[in-house]
Amino acid sequence: MTASKKRVRTAVGRNRIRRLVRESFRHAVQRLPALDIVVVVRDGARDAENPRIVASLDAHWQRLGRNAARG
Repeated sequence: MTASKKRVRTAVGRNRIRRLVRESFRHAVQRLPALDIVVVVRDGARDAENPRIVASLDAHWQRLGRNAARG
């Protein structure tokens, strides 16, 4: 997981996003196949509120699970 200074300036902001990603992953790990997953934080995450980030992550986990099941 990467949250670079270029995307999220403050350490508090980077840590907030990392905590949200880790917690979201803990809830989704049972639905996901055994894969190596790389999370890259984008520009919009800096200003997004927590519920929006969690919803986005949930959608990504679902899509990842569907794509892995197909192939």
